[in-house]
Amino acid sequence: MSLLELDDVSVTYRIASGEVPAVRGVSLELGAGAALGVAGESGSGKSTLAMALLRLLPKDARVTGRILLDGEDVLTMKWGRMRAVRWAEASIVFQGAQHGLNPVRRIGEQIAEPLLVHGLAKPDGAQKRVAELLEQVGLPSWRARSYPHELSGGQRQRIMIAMALACSPRLIIADEPTTALDVMVQAQVLTLIKELVAEHDISLIMISHDLSVLADVCDQLAVMYAGRVVEHGPSREVFHDARHPYSRALAAAFPTVGDPVSRLAPQGLGGDPPDPMQLPTGCSFHPRCPVALAECSTLDVDLWPAGDRRTAACVHVRAKEEAS
Repeated sequence: MSLLELDDVSVTYRIASGEVPAVRGVSLELGAGAALGVAGESGSGKSTLAMALLRLLPKDARVTGRILLDGEDVLTMKWGRMRAVRWAEASIVFQGAQHGLNPVRRIGEQIAEPLLVHGLAKPDGAQKRVAELLEQVGLPSWRARSYPHELSGGQRQRIMIAMALACSPRLIIADEPTTALDVMVQAQVLTLIKELVAEHDISLIMISHDLSVLADVCDQLAVMYAGRVVEHGPSREVFHDARHPYSRALAAAFPTVGDPVSRLAPQGLGGDPPDPMQLPTGCSFHPRCPVALAECSTLDVDLWPAGDRRTAACVHVRAKEEAS
């Protein structure tokens, strides 16, 4: 059985002028000890999907489908059960550690809080566990007495990771954990996440717009556009040999180190993502797609087999598979 299974998950926000479809019919699986990357531009629905996994969305969001965590549907859990699941069975590393930490409480108190709330340690034992967690994320134990403003951005992100690990969950959701960090600190944090996930046999969902980061950390990669998964498969294969035009554009948007051609003439993607309330007919990507066909404006293709353990939602992929 998969540790996490998403079955036709959709998220709609209710606003004064109508409903906004942020996530549309996403189905994914994550095995124990595996790592799944979710990529896409801002507005693609990836962070909304991450928040839906632990029911952290605002009240104006309506979630449908099924989110099975160890076979139990998160969406039908009673509040007491949901509270017990958060941090203890599944935890999250929020985007932007500066806003995820309480500025008037010491670091040690914030790391210890989930341990005390879930009854996993007494106050003395919690402090010992805090010291262990700080060491695990590469910080000295005396940092437990620090306030968030006394730490650098990279150190604060390590604190967020320590908090996520506190109750020894089986699943960690990392929502753009390296946002606003410089390249060197980003590399350190990503290395830390990989090491901790492997050491503790934790399943990981990592959200990012950077396919190169996800390809380095994750086993599988799902690319989202306009609220839907448009490609899914082994991360390095998707990154180096994308089958969907949007995935190729994302991969090409980052220059290759040591390659002057890609550095001086980076490839981008023209236009903007569509307004969720005014989605184009047919394939949502067709107005920006460099290889769009006439039928793309009317035909919305579902995910189609695109090779070994790979799928992509594109008429070109479907035509190739049908021809073979």
